[in-house]
Amino acid sequence: MSVSPSDLLRDDLRGGTPYGAPQLDVAVALNTNENSYAVPRDVVEAIVSSVAGVASGLNRYPDREFVRLREDLEAYLTGATGVAVTADQVWAGNGSNEVLLHILQAFGGPDRVALGFTPAYSMHPIITRTVGTRWVDGRRGVEGAGVFDLDIASAVAQVRHHEPDLVFLCSPNNPTGTALGLDVIEAIYAAAPRAIIVVDEAYAEFARVGTPSALTLLEGRGRLVVTRTMSKAFALAGGRLGYLAADVELIAALRLVRLPYHLSSLTQAVACAALEHVDGLLATVELLKTQRDRIVAELTEMGLDPVPSDANFVLFGGLADERVTWQALLDRGILIRDVGMAHYLRVTAGTPQETGAFLEAMRSLAPTHRQEQSP
Repeated sequence: MSVSPSDLLRDDLRGGTPYGAPQLDVAVALNTNENSYAVPRDVVEAIVSSVAGVASGLNRYPDREFVRLREDLEAYLTGATGVAVTADQVWAGNGSNEVLLHILQAFGGPDRVALGFTPAYSMHPIITRTVGTRWVDGRRGVEGAGVFDLDIASAVAQVRHHEPDLVFLCSPNNPTGTALGLDVIEAIYAAAPRAIIVVDEAYAEFARVGTPSALTLLEGRGRLVVTRTMSKAFALAGGRLGYLAADVELIAALRLVRLPYHLSSLTQAVACAALEHVDGLLATVELLKTQRDRIVAELTEMGLDPVPSDANFVLFGGLADERVTWQALLDRGILIRDVGMAHYLRVTAGTPQETGAFLEAMRSLAPTHRQEQSP
């Protein structure tokens, strides 16, 4: 009797669903937190020149240690945050999902546990399970605190109860847009003396003034990892470059699990060219923050319940049926994200025109799509 591949699939993967944000041909796509602004012309020219410079050498493997890229990322992080990291503390991969995978391959695995505080980035549990690590959904919100806040006492109690090998934090958090105080990260680190603590800062460049970065906590904390990406603020989602900063010893462990030559010469060339034009690429950040705050203000005026955000997106509640509203927007050519939370949807801040189209549609829908208020 022939055996099908589905019969041979690992037991822990059976019944699972792959990650899959809809990729639809619509007039306004605001569902995956991409930067709506195209890469500037001068940066395009620099990227083309950089790629042309390595093209003739594609018969050879790329620099396995991607030394120049790590030096350029070091310079960016130090300049942007004032934290003096070294190139030896920097690691990179094909999107931040790959560097997260490297962390889990090195420190997760069978008989190990990872804890995250739901709702958070949906790929954290998905990547965790692919390496056979058990995922635990931690809880957000306690009485007297915001529904999406991460209370220190509650978080510490959960960490101590589950004794995880890895803890995933998101700041700003996806999908809520809320940022963590450094005191929360410090308390969780102290409460889990045998765990790798991962702080996902994919949206850090969009945070409001005064929002601290976990990079400031790296010194003296060998189990702390801060991941970032060039997909969002840098408008390079198609370039697939994510990176992290951590202790040198932790970086050395990642070399044991990375595939040989995992960053192509082309990827390295594109990223280095982009990092030479930081100011131009990040010029749209303030524009997008303005549209994000516009979304919060105008949805509030409509009687909905947006969550104040430190990212380039807004989670908003108060909907009678989020699936009905999602479809109604799609019928109008506007694609936003159903994140699987009752009465909530998430929308990316786009250009003024894209944001305006979304808000106009919501204004027409709000009267009949709002959740009834309790008396």
